[in-house]
Amino acid sequence: MDADVIIAGAGISGATLALSLKQGGLTPILIDPVVFDAQLAPEYDGRASAIAFAGFRQWRALGLAADIEPFAQRIEEILVTDGKPPGAATSGPTPFFLRFESSEIAARSEGEPLGYMLENRRARAALAAAISRAGIEVLAPAQVVGVQFEPEAAEVRLADGRCLRAPLVVGAEGRGSIVGKAAGIHQTSWGYDQSAVVVTVRLERPHGGVAHEYFLPSGPFAILPLTDDRASLVWTEATDRALALKTSRPEIFHAHLRRRFGDFLGQIQVEGPVFTYPLSLQLAERLTGPRIALLGDAAHGVHPIAGQGLNLGLKDGAALAEVLIEAARLGEDIGSETVLDRYARWRNFDNVMLAVATDVFVRLFSNNHPAVRLARGLGMAVVNRLAPARKLFMQEAGGALGDLPKLLTGKTL
Repeated sequence: MDADVIIAGAGISGATLALSLKQGGLTPILIDPVVFDAQLAPEYDGRASAIAFAGFRQWRALGLAADIEPFAQRIEEILVTDGKPPGAATSGPTPFFLRFESSEIAARSEGEPLGYMLENRRARAALAAAISRAGIEVLAPAQVVGVQFEPEAAEVRLADGRCLRAPLVVGAEGRGSIVGKAAGIHQTSWGYDQSAVVVTVRLERPHGGVAHEYFLPSGPFAILPLTDDRASLVWTEATDRALALKTSRPEIFHAHLRRRFGDFLGQIQVEGPVFTYPLSLQLAERLTGPRIALLGDAAHGVHPIAGQGLNLGLKDGAALAEVLIEAARLGEDIGSETVLDRYARWRNFDNVMLAVATDVFVRLFSNNHPAVRLARGLGMAVVNRLAPARKLFMQEAGGALGDLPKLLTGKTL
């Protein structure tokens, strides 16, 4: 065997899993088509992710705090409003809104916010440094082109002809997973005919750690706070319009942006390139196969409307690492169906329910039907007046509900 676990995909979820396994005494190998240095460039990935406070505990438990905390913006408040067309900035929000405040959640006793905003490149840099310190082998650039399954091992074939063997292979390479296809795992998927326009802006006025989300007929428009009084904007539009915005002249893009953004945070200045990402739902019919397991976007790709995509992947990794480490300590075959079924049963329900919930939210909020707008506005108003309901939403978004893996409670493996 070349390793205990071969992980295809050295992105945020895959790298976090590798560190978790290493902490528990297992030997992982990471394989990725892109070297770490290229993944850290601002042009590689313009997104920032909302990290649930439970997911942040996991990174602290893995020793990443010193590398991540200087770049992590605490989210102290979330304000959700239902905007009128053509945009909340021009016609103002409706009286219906939702406000979530960190002071209302039990985790506040530990000094935790609702969550953290972190640019993906900063997370990748911290993980790359930790991977190096831990001495984890990384094969990059390297491309997995096939997987063969044997009774006691899986053999991974790379594009350069190399072959690696391990008791277990993990597909963490995102949508269209080669590992998942090799195991015959089918995907249920459909598109939304929407794309997210993502850009970073500098603000004239302090954002105060408040995340804003306007629901507009074309989709949500999110203003997500970053460090140094910057914000990551996630602007959902029809795909053809999103591509037009990306390729428009800077002054035209800025004019359209101002209509959506408004002036409540003063002047805004675009920093860096404009990115677009097509939006769709994808859900694997199962999380495991013969000597393989899927996690992150390889297992479930969801709409960013609730900001939970990466958090699902981090939960997957924490659960899988705990299952594998406990099995290894008991002398079990970590790639056996019995062991992998524990992981699947732990994560299936949460993944499916979150995927269904985000799909419902997209269809409920990405339209301008008067009756639907009235119903969702009333719904938000009712939830906003019920403190137990608000707390339930905040705990769920923070990843603090259910049977949590040890890493999500801040414990080491």
